[in-house]
Amino acid sequence: MAKARALDRRRKSIRSIRKITRTMELISRARFKKAMDRAIAASAYTKRMTKLVGDLVRSGLPVSHPLLLPREETNRAILLVLTANRGLCGGYNGSIMRLATARYRELRESVAELKLEVSGKRGISALKFRGVKIDERYTHFEDKPAFEEVNLLADRYLDEFTTGRLDRLDIAYTKFISSSRQQAVVETLLPLAGLEGFEEDEEGKEHIGETPYEFLPSAASILDEVVPASFKVKLFKCFLDAAVSEQIARMVSMKAATENADEMIGMLSTAYNRARQGQITGELLEIIGGAEALNE
Repeated sequence: MAKARALDRRRKSIRSIRKITRTMELISRARFKKAMDRAIAASAYTKRMTKLVGDLVRSGLPVSHPLLLPREETNRAILLVLTANRGLCGGYNGSIMRLATARYRELRESVAELKLEVSGKRGISALKFRGVKIDERYTHFEDKPAFEEVNLLADRYLDEFTTGRLDRLDIAYTKFISSSRQQAVVETLLPLAGLEGFEEDEEGKEHIGETPYEFLPSAASILDEVVPASFKVKLFKCFLDAAVSEQIARMVSMKAATENADEMIGMLSTAYNRARQGQITGELLEIIGGAEALNE
């Protein structure tokens, strides 16, 4: 009986765990839908802003902006790492940390002054365990990052870059490509010439010089608004991508955990039934043996 009871207790324990994993899967699925809608909505605007600035850079017009000019020497750099505040999301945090650690070592060898800023408790704990110094910590960015919060961060980066206190800004995060594909990447956000989409591709070559631009009141005043806005939108898009990728990773992880729990419950139920059957058979044999002994 002891074996059957032990199997039954273990089966009940796994059923309780399954309820938790199933609940977390459903919560992540609901949050994923909302986060994906925000990421997709921001994606078109971000691409259009990036393309607009890229067209201006390649158009040959006499326009320039401090954010577009690469620095001759990179003496001060910041590496921003976006991780999750919570775990149970598979290899989401591990993938980011591997890339972030490699880029941190690379920058530390080539940059005189390097600052490391981390968003998310998991990333903070991982770097603290490795003995890496963290200059800034952020734990208030959840699955619904607000533009106002990211804008405060962007304004500081812009101010430091334009005043010469910052030469380069890199960000490590998980890029949302589709609901079935997310990829941990490290991108250079400042100077803006390093942004994805600024590279001159075949499509861009065809349009150079074909689209006339008229600036009212002036090119400088337009760029003063468009270029910083492009950086802010891109940074905000990184936070949105990280949020939706985290929910997808947690949803997939919890779904796999629930399926494993179902499989274990089935195996334990089979083992329990066999143990119970063996116990009942043994008790029947004892009763039959006792009855025969009385008849003798």
